[in-house]
Amino acid sequence: MTIRQSRLTWPPSMITFHNPLQHTHAPEHEFFRGERIPCFENPTRAAYVEAALTARGHVLHPPDVDCTEVLAKIHAPRYLAFLASAWQQWVSLGEGQDRVQPFPSVWPVRTLRSDIEPDNFIAKLGLYSMDNGSPLAAGTWTAAKAGADAAASAAARLAAGERAAFCSTRPPGHHAGPDFMGGYCFLNNAAVAAQWLRDHGAARVAVLDVDYHHGNGTQSIFYDRADVLFVSIHGDPRTEYPFYLGHADETGAGLGTGGNLNLPLPAGTDAATWFAALEQACARIAAFGADALVVSLGLDTYEGDPISRFRLATTDFLRLGARLRGVGLPTVLVLEGGYAAAELGTNAVNVLEGFEQA
Repeated sequence: MTIRQSRLTWPPSMITFHNPLQHTHAPEHEFFRGERIPCFENPTRAAYVEAALTARGHVLHPPDVDCTEVLAKIHAPRYLAFLASAWQQWVSLGEGQDRVQPFPSVWPVRTLRSDIEPDNFIAKLGLYSMDNGSPLAAGTWTAAKAGADAAASAAARLAAGERAAFCSTRPPGHHAGPDFMGGYCFLNNAAVAAQWLRDHGAARVAVLDVDYHHGNGTQSIFYDRADVLFVSIHGDPRTEYPFYLGHADETGAGLGTGGNLNLPLPAGTDAATWFAALEQACARIAAFGADALVVSLGLDTYEGDPISRFRLATTDFLRLGARLRGVGLPTVLVLEGGYAAAELGTNAVNVLEGFEQA
């Protein structure tokens, strides 16, 4: 099997996978500027996307691939073990813990050690968290694992000859690194798709992240690898989350030197400027000579998004989809951010229809 062979066939309707267990991850609140607020990343996001997909005639397929082996290649074993058991560890601390969400309160920063896993649960939570923005719930592991399975399932369809596949899932994944969660993310779905493609015939894979926030986790996973290119268009980390990664001078390390391209843009960026950056990204992907493309499809670049500051209109997502098809590679699109929930479904479907109709 060769991934390149699938370039000959364009499906009339993009196959779509969803996460039937996404609703089990339902944290009630998060903290924003010191205030406790309802969590922006909640089950209604995926519900709107699935409703829009169904209304446009898409059939939602459950995952049919187990990504356990792939997860072990992109995430540290002790992190996976912690995440799988974190909720049970939390509730075992005492009566009533199941009615309270755990948040980290201490982190092993700078000169503190991170090589030894503490016994204390809160200390372990801090060890594996880059922030307090990934609230755990009873079904977090169940939902995250099913979402990663959905991403692997989408990748598997490319190897089977499909031209493109979309993975509608939550929680998102691109902030999750080799051994940490953050920014609503626990398992890196885009990295799962990329690694699955590498394991099944693709010599080189490009990952394009178009979320408003830099995909620091994906960058960290592939930063020193020559076989996976990471390109990201995002809000300037000098003012935008995740702040500590995503600068233009981060170009890869070791074997991966030259394999990382960050295109940070200022808050308030309009569609013309954003699409100019997309052209730079596409040129770099073309030069890389990838066999397949994985898109971290963040839709929080939308002008009405409550926690982002770019100015793309709903119609711009049709244009985005068309340009992604123009890259000319078998493509997996994996849903990431987008927090204007009521518009999220329309924006997602516009990308798919732009891709299919180009």
